[in-house]
Amino acid sequence: MQTEKIIDRIVTWLKDYAQNAKVKGFVVGVSGGVDSGVVSTLCAMTGMEVLVVQMPIRQKADQIDRASEHIEYLKTKFTNVRGLNIDLTSAFDELTKIFDANQPDILHRDLALANTRSRLRMLSLYYYGQTNSLLVCGTGNKVEDFGIGFYTKYGDGGVDLSPIADLYKTEVYALARALDLPESIKNAIPTDGLWDAERTDEQQIGATYPELEKIQKEYGTKTESDYTGRDLEVFKIFDRMHKAAQHKIQPIPVCDIPEEWK
Repeated sequence: MQTEKIIDRIVTWLKDYAQNAKVKGFVVGVSGGVDSGVVSTLCAMTGMEVLVVQMPIRQKADQIDRASEHIEYLKTKFTNVRGLNIDLTSAFDELTKIFDANQPDILHRDLALANTRSRLRMLSLYYYGQTNSLLVCGTGNKVEDFGIGFYTKYGDGGVDLSPIADLYKTEVYALARALDLPESIKNAIPTDGLWDAERTDEQQIGATYPELEKIQKEYGTKTESDYTGRDLEVFKIFDRMHKAAQHKIQPIPVCDIPEEWK
């Protein structure tokens, strides 16, 4: 993997896009994970204004510590970076009370609230983006965005541009090593941070990112009958999630109206 070429390409792409959009730079939500760590660093390397925002919602201490460490790392290394810590716990708790008061004991409540956390962060990033003339920069990778759809629609999927969406998770880790990010970021166990109880991505999905990447690279050329053992298990996980995620991956359906009817 030619990491230096990829890094230079992404940094140039980010800068060109922002300049053509006539904005000052980027706003990035940082979670303490490798994806946001890499994206925020690449944005900082453009030399344009970068606002990195930590938005804990009942967050685990280790996640907050990693995000804080990364923000300080960026501010020390880049003079164009500002950091912001916005605790959204009270806002989320208030929303939860309102939702529960109007529709108690509903099906899929926990999942709906997990996605609400992500959407609350999205609207916060757009607030700070608009008030500072910054683009909201996405942190999703290729497996999450186009493989299994492991993100929240109009949450962390609601962004202006997505610099690492053509890179697999293992490739993002390679960039993190090449960028020499803090060890805590490079070694962070992937988690979406949307649940009160700690749930890693692997626990939620049932497969590791390297396992999913293997299937994604072969998907469409191989079928279920081509796999056995663990590969078959992962294929079934990927196939099920990929099909269920088409409403995220495909453009929003539009009902076409014949011109002669208008």
